[in-house]
Amino acid sequence: MRATPKPGIVAIVLVAAAISAAGQSPANGSADPQLPPQQQVQAPAAEPAVPGPEATPEPSPVAPAVQQLLDFKDSDVKFDLQDLMEILRDRRHEGWVLAAYPDPKTSRPLIGAGFTLDLPEREHLQHDPLNPHTFIEPSSAELWQAAGLDPDRLQSILDQYNQNLSAWKAKKFRKKIGTLTPEITDEDATKLLRVAVIQSIDNAKAYCRNFDMYSASQQMALSQLVYQMGFNLQEFGQFLNLINSDASALPQPDAAFSAANVSSAASVSDPSSSEMEYWKAVQKSLMQSQWARLYRVRAVAVIAMLDPRYSDAPPAAERSVSATLRPAIFRRRRDRGTPAIRIATHGGRSSKAARKRKSRDRSN
Repeated sequence: MRATPKPGIVAIVLVAAAISAAGQSPANGSADPQLPPQQQVQAPAAEPAVPGPEATPEPSPVAPAVQQLLDFKDSDVKFDLQDLMEILRDRRHEGWVLAAYPDPKTSRPLIGAGFTLDLPEREHLQHDPLNPHTFIEPSSAELWQAAGLDPDRLQSILDQYNQNLSAWKAKKFRKKIGTLTPEITDEDATKLLRVAVIQSIDNAKAYCRNFDMYSASQQMALSQLVYQMGFNLQEFGQFLNLINSDASALPQPDAAFSAANVSSAASVSDPSSSEMEYWKAVQKSLMQSQWARLYRVRAVAVIAMLDPRYSDAPPAAERSVSATLRPAIFRRRRDRGTPAIRIATHGGRSSKAARKRKSRDRSN
């Protein structure tokens, strides 16, 4: 049987609880109804949480060569960059393909206006102590980055190219160029072409110490030559020796084409006889190269632009080079089994005499 508490004890317990509650401050910071207003202290309200700044990924470091390409300005050359790009953007042949296709000689993957997709970074030393310009030979991936294109896309294109090359082989692959599904846009190909042209201009300056003294057409010719030859131009020893040999034959900077007036493209004075002889020797050194004979149409256009009087009459300058530059001669085999053999020291008369002797031997 539970004992019932006495009324007096219950009253004492209730009074003690009330006194204890009156001496405690509210836990939630609200005003205490037991205190007068002047003695009530409000607890500071909790400040709302301020979201911190979102962590932005750090940009990938830019290689010095890529930064040099990005720093290029159109005013760095005397010719219009778009004019050279239009020449190289040859839509009549395979000069503008929006999918990766094999190079006819090396089977390396090309795209756009012949942009190579898998070249590694290469060291190209400057051996001319009088030339302050350095060569730029970044990898294809770095050039792709300089053009502002997605690196993952480059790898995807390379993977697809390797699959196609393995399935078709290079010869069949090239026959399918016209049926390939585009992998980049016209705009992408133009960006790649611009970066490649800028690289060619910078390397042309590294090859030719007097580049800034040349006329607009001469600068364009040398930039186009470097674009076509690339790293292999260093093997043109005679040409490089000539073009870096005699600066006294060149016009002074105040008599050269004005970079600020590229549109007028007119020289201040007629070229001197020494200047004409100088550039004729330079042109001749290129005409004697295998490149000029194998790629005659391109070579005629490039070599003609080295003429100091080219801007006065471009067709006449090209006709002059074309009349001198002979095309390469390809001799076909007489049959599949035995190649045609021609001894260089024997002329046509010796060959006829040999045939007559052979005919007499048969009759005897």
